[in-house]
Amino acid sequence: MPLLKAPHLPPGAPLPWILPSLFAAFNVALLLIFSGLFFAFPCRWLAQNGEWAFPLVSGLLCVLTVFSLVSLNFSDPGILHQGSNEQGPTMVHVVWVNHRAFRLQWCQKCRFHCPPRTYHCPWCNICVEDFDHHCKWVNNCIGHRNFRFFLLLVLSLCLYSGAMLVTCLIFLGRTTHLPFSLDKAMALVVAVPATGFLVPLSLLLLIQAASVSAAERSYEGKGQYLQGYNPFDRGCANNWYLTICAPLGPKYMAEAVWLQRMVGSDWVPKQNLHGPLCSSALPPPALPGPGPGPQAQPPGLCKPGTGPPGSGEAAALQETHTEREAETQEEGEAGPTQGARRGT
Repeated sequence: MPLLKAPHLPPGAPLPWILPSLFAAFNVALLLIFSGLFFAFPCRWLAQNGEWAFPLVSGLLCVLTVFSLVSLNFSDPGILHQGSNEQGPTMVHVVWVNHRAFRLQWCQKCRFHCPPRTYHCPWCNICVEDFDHHCKWVNNCIGHRNFRFFLLLVLSLCLYSGAMLVTCLIFLGRTTHLPFSLDKAMALVVAVPATGFLVPLSLLLLIQAASVSAAERSYEGKGQYLQGYNPFDRGCANNWYLTICAPLGPKYMAEAVWLQRMVGSDWVPKQNLHGPLCSSALPPPALPGPGPGPQAQPPGLCKPGTGPPGSGEAAALQETHTEREAETQEEGEAGPTQGARRGT
């Protein structure tokens, strides 16, 4: 099955991933350097004077921050791998999400029809499911599979920066009667950038919390959904559950070819799909306007499940195709057996 070849860079041209990777590594090193100065000077003085609470709490927050940062750097945002050249953008796929129609957009680079809320990241050159944004601080996309790591990183950075700032201020307050020393200088060096990072990180945390509560994405912007109706919004509590606690589903390690396959006429809609969507080539019948509570879907479409909207579409379609192949194989094996029984 032919695949698109990656474009070759001219000889001598710098690799495009070097500078973003170096910037992400610099951020990790910067965090470790300031943490080392923080624990070596103000925390050491407080621990030597019997105040162990500040070093212990700050140490736990430091471990959590480094863990979330490294996990986000090497996490899979929900990559949909490239398809094939067998079918092109002329085929039309339409899916329905809570009585709102979405025409699947064709990705010229990945060669398949993108599910709703899937976006091709120009920096990573990949299609990401439930795309939110590309974070240059970690040189990775933020999508369906690592959005919870991103929230954990922002929250831990806010708490850790606040703990560093409070500890340094307490240290400076306890040592006012002492002459200026290296410990005080290092406390100031740590407190100033901690204050500078705490303010924007707190604003970012509030913005992300509001986006999760409203089931919005950063790249979509405001006014994406007409008449103030967001088909992906399931209520504040359900949105937080689907973002933080809901199962992520299987990884898309295979090529996303099944997204561009037409549904055959012998296919029977199944009610146990994990994904809430199913593509249909037929025009859907007219439906009543959006309203509260679950409503019936058009004939020939899958019944929405309880999974997060905009996520798991590729897994659902691939699972449907796998079930059809298994049924066909079972019928093929049963045919010769019945013929042999009739012959005897």
